[in-house]
Amino acid sequence: MTWGLLAAWAVHDAEELVTMPGWADRARPRLERTLPRAPARVRDALSVSRPHATVAIGLVGAFVAAASARGARTGGADPLYQATLAGFGWHAVPHVASAVVTRGYTPGVLTAPTVVVPFALWARSRLRRAGVPVAPTARAAAVFGPLVVVGAHVAASGLLRLADRWRQGRRAGNSP
Repeated sequence: MTWGLLAAWAVHDAEELVTMPGWADRARPRLERTLPRAPARVRDALSVSRPHATVAIGLVGAFVAAASARGARTGGADPLYQATLAGFGWHAVPHVASAVVTRGYTPGVLTAPTVVVPFALWARSRLRRAGVPVAPTARAAAVFGPLVVVGAHVAASGLLRLADRWRQGRRAGNSP
C-alpha cells in the first residue's frame, strides 16, 4: 500500500507529462476569455517546455519515492509518508478547480478524481484498519505540498539553465 503512492503518483503524473508541455499555448484563447483579468505573465507562467516538465516531474517523483520508501519501512506510520499521501490527495482539488474555472481540460484533471482521490482515501482507510495512527496532516499537506511542487519547478528551471550553459561552454571549447 505504501508503494502504491508512488504507483498512483506515476499514473497521475504521466498524464501531466504528456499534456503539460504546450498546453498553455493551446489553451491561450480559452484562458484569455475565462481569465481576462489575470495578467499575461501569470498565463505565461503556465507554459512549460517538455524538458522543464520532465525535470520537475522527475524531482517530485524522487520525493514521492523517498516518502513511499519511508512509509514502507514504517508500515505507513512515517510522518513524511502520511503528509505526502495527504498532499497527494488534496492536490486533486486545484486540478479540478482549475478545469472548472477555465471551463476546459487542464493537465492532470482526468486522473485527479479517478486515481488521486480514490487512492488517497483508500490508503488512509487501509492505514486506519491496520491500526496505524493516522495523523491529521491536511494543514501540513496544504503548506508542504505546494512548496514541493514550486520547489521542483524552480529547481527544474535552474538545472535546465545550468545544462544549457554547460552545453554552450562545451560548444565554445570545441570550436576551432
